Amino acid sequence: MAFSPFKFLQEVRTETAKVTWPSRRETMITTIMVFVMVALASIFFFVADQVIRLLITFLLGIH
Repeated sequence: MAFSPFKFLQEVRTETAKVTWPSRRETMITTIMVFVMVALASIFFFVADQVIRLLITFLLGIH
């Protein structure tokens, strides 16, 4: 079975043409949504970490 780089590149180009690329607006909205979700997740995990720290400190009597 022979490998033809030229044929491979043609197939890649054909497959790439089939891809439905997002618009600039869709990309911006998705990016903003990702940043918002990262911020919410970081706030949630910060609060959860502080609550767990307080509970452990209280249970162990550490000051």
